[in-house]
Amino acid sequence: MDWQAEITAAAARIAPYVRLTPVMTATLPSAGTVALKLENTQHTGSFKARGAFNTLVAGPVPQAGVVAASGGNHGAAVAYAARTLGYPAKIFVPEYAGPAKIALIRAQGADLDIVPGVYADAAARAADYAAQTGAMQIHPYDALPTVAGQGTLLREWELQGLEADTVLIAVGGGGLIAGSLAWLGGRRKVVGVEPVLAPTLHRALADGPETRVEVSGIAANALGASTIGRMCYDLAKAQGTVSVLVTDHAIADAQALLWRSLRQLVEPAGATALAALTSGAYVPEPGEKVAVLVCGANPAPDPLG
Repeated sequence: MDWQAEITAAAARIAPYVRLTPVMTATLPSAGTVALKLENTQHTGSFKARGAFNTLVAGPVPQAGVVAASGGNHGAAVAYAARTLGYPAKIFVPEYAGPAKIALIRAQGADLDIVPGVYADAAARAADYAAQTGAMQIHPYDALPTVAGQGTLLREWELQGLEADTVLIAVGGGGLIAGSLAWLGGRRKVVGVEPVLAPTLHRALADGPETRVEVSGIAANALGASTIGRMCYDLAKAQGTVSVLVTDHAIADAQALLWRSLRQLVEPAGATALAALTSGAYVPEPGEKVAVLVCGANPAPDPLG
């Protein structure tokens, strides 16, 4: 797989539709000096718009439109991309997506079904819908167009002058870190950061790619995949990527720090990578330059809702 070519093509494809998100360097209590990529300012508040647009623009899209299962952010991104490009969208989310993300998806004009249970239940409903209608199913993290789209983020960051030795990235199903690993190809160290209560990549690296974990906690509606994507697993294994674990308390503290120090209001998943530094789960070597990807901006409840 020529990932550089795939991601470069994806970047050109989605350029008219996604935001160039800002970067900054900040010195933060308990974290030191870090480079930050504020992808929380992307359309619908997360990086997911990149993979959604790449999938739809690459097409072809059937007359039945698109369908997706999501914990919230992927569904909002697919709904936004579909509306922008003029396609119908059907989104299935589990109840734990929460009112803020459910409202965000509805605001994009998608046909939304809220499914009792967990993400796997929503995914099963989405698969049934695709089979019955012929709609294109957009996988949230383990499909080539999705991963290539997410990989445009690290490409963009490098073009903005990223100087870090190490990049910390929150992991759910693994689409974002897979795209990052694919673009970087081992040129920089990438560390996955996961909640203790959703250690999907961490467990898979220890026990194999089919490992299924029970997930819960404050970031579960964004980092709550029970199995890791195979593309993520293969890339992480090939590059010797490690995952560190952070508690819900550490995530909440990092979330508060981003607001108090930088006035960045993010959801727990968006603060998870920073929590690795502030909690000591990841301790940089002397002189190591560290970057943190801030990936999601949709806390529940909506602070202004």
